[in-house]
Parts: sequence; structure tokens; C-alpha cells
Amino acid sequence: MRSDRVKAGAGRAPHRSLLKATGLTDAEISRPLIGVANSFNEIVPGHVELRQIAEAVKRGVLMAGGTPLEFPAIAVCDGIAMNHEGMKYSLASREIIADSIEIMAKAHGLDGLVLIPNCDKVVPGMLMAAARVNIPTMVVSGGPMLKGRHKDKDVDLITVFEGVGMEALGKMSMESLVELENDACPTCGSCAGMFTANSMNCMTEALGMGLSGNGTIPAVYAARKRLAKEAGMRVMNLVERQIKPRDILTPAAFQNALSVDMALGCSTNTVLHLTAIAKEAGVEMDLEQINQVSQSTPNLCRLSPAGDQHIEDLYHAGGISALMKRLMDGGKIDPSVQTVYGEPMGRVLASARVTDNSVIRTMEEPYSQTGGIRVLKGNLAPKGAVVKQSAVADSMMQVEARARVFDSEEMAVEAIMGGDIVPNDCVVIRYEGPKGGPGMREMLTPTSALAGMNLDDKVSLITDGRFSGGTRGAAIGHVSPEAADNGPIAWIRENDRIRIDIPKGELTLLVEQEELETRAAAWEPKEITVTGYLKRYAAMVKDASEGAVTF
Repeated sequence: MRSDRVKAGAGRAPHRSLLKATGLTDAEISRPLIGVANSFNEIVPGHVELRQIAEAVKRGVLMAGGTPLEFPAIAVCDGIAMNHEGMKYSLASREIIADSIEIMAKAHGLDGLVLIPNCDKVVPGMLMAAARVNIPTMVVSGGPMLKGRHKDKDVDLITVFEGVGMEALGKMSMESLVELENDACPTCGSCAGMFTANSMNCMTEALGMGLSGNGTIPAVYAARKRLAKEAGMRVMNLVERQIKPRDILTPAAFQNALSVDMALGCSTNTVLHLTAIAKEAGVEMDLEQINQVSQSTPNLCRLSPAGDQHIEDLYHAGGISALMKRLMDGGKIDPSVQTVYGEPMGRVLASARVTDNSVIRTMEEPYSQTGGIRVLKGNLAPKGAVVKQSAVADSMMQVEARARVFDSEEMAVEAIMGGDIVPNDCVVIRYEGPKGGPGMREMLTPTSALAGMNLDDKVSLITDGRFSGGTRGAAIGHVSPEAADNGPIAWIRENDRIRIDIPKGELTLLVEQEELETRAAAWEPKEITVTGYLKRYAAMVKDASEGAVTF
């Protein structure tokens, strides 16, 4: 056993003495030591009930003959961190999560891991750690929140963000907004739509790193606890057979995940995170590959914010397994890849079936013949940009608009709320990239404000930052290179014309090349005034097209 390096032989008597100081017996020490990384805290709604998940995991490990050893991981709530300095720390937390799990697993010679994430950066951070440490690992999330109900309509967190725009426009009273906020998030769990947290929990399942149901069983269902127990039991099988994350996280597995991503219409953040996880697994992935999968995979689901359905609806329609079975039958999933079941994906999916074609459409009648995410390139984004095309109105798929330029999210929000943005404007928010922000903030507040003001089908947004999985409209993020690296987004001036052509995958600044070269030569870097962790992060982080990793 790997843990023998900390517990076997006379030379490890001091080590065993310390383990016994925690209350472990000789019998427990002799068994495989399984680290249980629990991202519980009392701040994040997706994480407040993870103690129960961890207890279920530990019971499963014990039932299968292992010794579970729990340790913590941090978690940031993107919704609470939104639109203030807190959002600078969200993406940056992903690296700390990965690093801390690596430290705990290697420092203590663990034989295996069960990772318990739920929200946006915790899921990819833990998957990055799994690939990096490469010991037998199981991932089991805390599950999605149930959708809310307000005045006979299904609602979620994004409804509240959009309500802020409606209140600013005078279309909703403050009293009504408070009623909405009271109804929108009725249970614990990751927010109810196909936002980043749920997107990444679904990607975990699609990659083969989570059990069936990981992405969709609601947090408050008893089935979630049973899944956690099963995860605890099955990790022992992985340890016995020495099936490791890099045996599962192969190029074919990432290809499968991308196909599921496009069929679901996941958050654009999956592009950032899957790229980072692939790097840790030693798998090559770039934006061109993502575009190729998008162009060849039909979009079968339209969950909030792209549509009115939610994760619980997907669960009752058969979940990710049913979607993958449909894709596999259509030749879009490789059935031979390894999974945490210790069996190939095809066998895992054999009995899955779709029970509601209105939630998961057929391959013959998709929402669109292409996937939910589109990569754009052009003189404004030479290394690429990303848009959730399944959440873009038809009228905004091809537009030419006037640039309204802002050097921070706060400046843009002030202009939007102040009524300074009008139809056919293109809001450009720059110096919000991985390095320039730093931290590549999400822009849910401005996009939701525009939606609440009925401008999401009339105004486009472009940023070197990110957009929330809850964003809808012509919101183009991850523009690379970013402004802080003297990317073309730094050269845009007020009233420049910008052409967006999503079907063709083009993003063009309609300025002569000679003028662009003049602007590039005159560019001066914007001072980044941060301290502490953000200062270190800004110095290390790479471009969004490389997953915004720090290695």
C-alpha cells in the first residue's frame, strides 16, 4: 500500500504513534487510508450540507474495509462574491484547492481519495488535484438546489439578478424584489440551472470520474446520500485494482465530456476548466478542438438560463447517463473509456434511457445541429473568445455594433443601470482578465441587468473576463490575449464598430490594420494594485486560452 511509507515497519513507529493520537487503532492503521476532502462551510449554499455527504462517504469506505480520514478544502460562492472585489478570488481559489489536496495526499501517504465538491471552482480544482496526484480517486458532489416557485413561475438565482435590472428600470417594486429573493433559492445545493457548478458536476460524470447521478440528483434527495455511500465503497475497488485518474482522464474521455458539454449547453466556464484539467492529466486540448466538437454535436437540452427547465427536470428525464446513452447511440460518445466503476463507459450506460424527450431532445430533432458553446476568433481575439450560443437570441447571432468601452466591471454596471446603454451598443469590459483583473471576474451583474431591462436581445457584451453560467444573451468572454497583455481588446476606442458573427465564429474590430498597429505601439500597461495572494496569482497566471493555470 502507498500508505506503508508512513505506517509500516519499526522506522515508522513515531508516525504510528501520531496516528494513534488521533484515536486510530492498529486495525484501522493497517487498512488502506482514504482521504476524504470535504469542502463544507457555512457560507456557501452548495456546501452547507456537505457534512452529511462526507459522513455517508466515510460509512461507505468503512463498509468496504478502508479507513476514511477527512480533511477540509475551501469554497467560494460565486453568487455572493459577484460584482465586488470578492469575485477576483473565485477563479484564483481553484489553484489553492488543487494545491491543498496535493499537499494533504502526498504529505500523508494516502492510498486513495474521495473528493466532495459542489460549486464553481471547487469541482475543477478537485479534478485538477486528482489528475496531478494520480492515486485512486472518486468524486461525489453535493448536488443541485431545487428550483424555486414565485407567483406560479419557476425561478432561480438568475431570476433575482435579472430582477435587479427590472427594479432599476421601475418595472418591479423593491417589495416584489424581496418576495422574489425569498422564493428563488428554496433549498441547499448548487444553484438550480445549467450554471457553472452544475455544468462541472455533469462534466465529472461525463469524464468518468463520478458515478451516475453525480451531476443531477438533487442535494435534498436521499438518493444523494446513497450515492455518497456507494462512492465510499467503490473507491476501495479502485484502490484494490489501482485504477487511477489518469487511466480515466484520457483524450477520449475529454472528447466525450466536450460532446456532453455541447449537447447540454453548459457554462462557457467549462472551456476554461476542462482545459486546465486536461493540462494536469497530460492531455492536449485547445480551442480549435472544442470548436470542432461544437460544430459536430447537436444541442439537445435548453436548461436555465437558455430555457425554462432546471437540473431537477434533467434528473427526472434520465440524467446525464440518459443523455450520454443517446449521444453514444448517435456515435458521439466513445464507449470504451474507463470509469470509476472499473468498467467501460458503454457498460455503465447500457441500461440508461430518456424518459422525457421535452427535456432531452432526440438526435433527429435537436434545438440546433451545433453545440451550446462557440469559439470565436478574429483580429479582436487572435487566441479566441467564447460564447454560449444556445443562450443567444437569433437576432444577435450576427450583428455590427458600436463599442462602449469600460476599463472595469463597476464602470460598465454604472452605465447600464444609469440608462446610458442603448440598443445596438456593444459593451466592452476590459482589464478583467486572469492577469489584469486579476482573477478574471464573472460578469453576471451587467448581463442580468441588461436582461432585466429587456436589452439582452439588443445589446452585446465582450470582455477578457468571464461570464457566469447563468448569463444569457450575446455575451462573449475569455477574449485572448487579454488587455493586460496588450491584446487587441486594449486598443478598442469608444464608438469603434465591432462585428460579431457567431455562426461563422468571427469577432472583428472594424478598424484598419495600420491604425491598430499605431494603437498597439502607443499602449501603456494599466497598473495592477493588489497585494497578498492576488499579487502572486497575477504574476503566475497564464492566458485564458490555456485554462488560466499557474503552471
